[in-house]
Amino acid sequence: MPARSDASVKRLTLIATIMGSGIALLDGTVVNVALPTIQRSLGGGLAGQQWVSNSYLLTLGSLILIGGSLGDLYGERRIFAIGVIGFGVASLLCAIAPSIGFLIGARALQGIASALLTPASLAVIVRTFPESERGGAIGSWTAWGTIAGVLGPLLGGELLAIGSWRLIFLINIPFVIACATLIMVVIPRAEPRAPGSRRVDVPGALLCSSGLGAFVFALIEQPRLGWSGVIVPLIAGVALLGAFLAYESRARDPMLPLGLFRHRNFAAGNIETFSMYAGLSILFFFLVLFLQQVGGYTPLESGLVLLPITVVMFFTSKRFGALADRYGPRFFMGAGPIVGAAGLLLFQRVGAHVDFVTDVLPALLVFSVGLSMTVAPLTAAVLAGVDGSQAGIASGVNNAIARVAGLIGTAAVGAVVAASFASTLDQRLSNVPLGSAGRTAVEQAKRLPLGLPEAHGLPAAQARALRVAAEQASVHSFHLGLMIAAVLLAAGGLIGALGIRNPRGRVRAEECPQGQFVGVGAQIPERAQPTGSLA
Repeated sequence: MPARSDASVKRLTLIATIMGSGIALLDGTVVNVALPTIQRSLGGGLAGQQWVSNSYLLTLGSLILIGGSLGDLYGERRIFAIGVIGFGVASLLCAIAPSIGFLIGARALQGIASALLTPASLAVIVRTFPESERGGAIGSWTAWGTIAGVLGPLLGGELLAIGSWRLIFLINIPFVIACATLIMVVIPRAEPRAPGSRRVDVPGALLCSSGLGAFVFALIEQPRLGWSGVIVPLIAGVALLGAFLAYESRARDPMLPLGLFRHRNFAAGNIETFSMYAGLSILFFFLVLFLQQVGGYTPLESGLVLLPITVVMFFTSKRFGALADRYGPRFFMGAGPIVGAAGLLLFQRVGAHVDFVTDVLPALLVFSVGLSMTVAPLTAAVLAGVDGSQAGIASGVNNAIARVAGLIGTAAVGAVVAASFASTLDQRLSNVPLGSAGRTAVEQAKRLPLGLPEAHGLPAAQARALRVAAEQASVHSFHLGLMIAAVLLAAGGLIGALGIRNPRGRVRAEECPQGQFVGVGAQIPERAQPTGSLA
């Protein structure tokens, strides 16, 4: 077989990295629009829907910081291949899942694979392309990652319209095969690492994932088990996370270098990242559920609803980044989340019968402007807040915090939404005489907040009362969840306004238009490997 030219190797390598990270990004967004359909097929209620989403975020957020270390130790090509193939196997397991528990476990495996392939895909680009060409390659990687994130909800909605929800996982398999083939055939093997390479922080990863897992389990299962049933995992989660921080403070090669937080802009920027991305995840998760389960939208329609956010960011994020470069990020990091919070407050006007143009679009447009004002300055301020040699790990930490924020935000607000729904439902039905069948229907309805219950077999008056009460309780709970998201965004803006100092930064905000949506803030030094994606 004739040797390939250097240009051909670079081109095919870039295609492989885009394809690999793209399947993770695509699957991360496609699942949300399928959650109501999955719930109807496998059951599980709101808790099951949360676990399908959060089991992926749990393993991804816990392990993404060591993904780069594994590539550094064993070679980016090898770890990239393992991640891609592992993602394909996990996707197949998701597609054949016979139960909600099996699907949750398979989604956790997808998160592990994504934590390997995503940082490795970018590291392969850094190793393959010389510095003069690296910016364009990373720009292409970022752009296609954004496109994959946009296509996720649309593709998911279309697949659900023509077939089973299982297709959203099976669609990954051809891309996995093609990507793995390119990795094996095209990407050259890396040189062996020199002795003394950075070690993998396995104890830190275990403490982090165990602590987050126990804590999130308590939040998600509290509505079903009550506080007495989750007090042990709640305390264990807090204790394990405390042990994780204590271990990281003295570990030789910590996955979370706590010394970075001594830099004011890095610390303030990551606190704002947590509050902002938690609010963003709450919006994405609960809006799609509400529109499908209460508003009667199809999966495709609910996916299309999110498109204005991407369109606004595409046209405005880079311009806000340029303004932040000129005037400093502080104003934009303070004002952007406040504008975004104002957009979320507009959702308080939404009722059970949702008109997209008058009820949803204005709120999304205002929110999108606030988001665009914030993401590029935020990413640039975090990266510029540390020494240049630490830019890679700083980007990785910021990206992991964004993932964990989404995990904890949806889990915590899910508990609040479930409690609000149950309380409001009981109040609305307090004067309605219900027989044993009616009371059973009420208890079943409480398992699916932001949804309308099945009332077949009940007397007509009871069925109508139950449906109206569930509809009112869903609207009330949705308003409460989005109100919490708005408060989180506003708090992030306050932190940005008070905590950020306008730096004489090395990292230009104009070069970070998508922030942690695709996991790369800027072109950084070769040995500094940013990680992560919005998966």
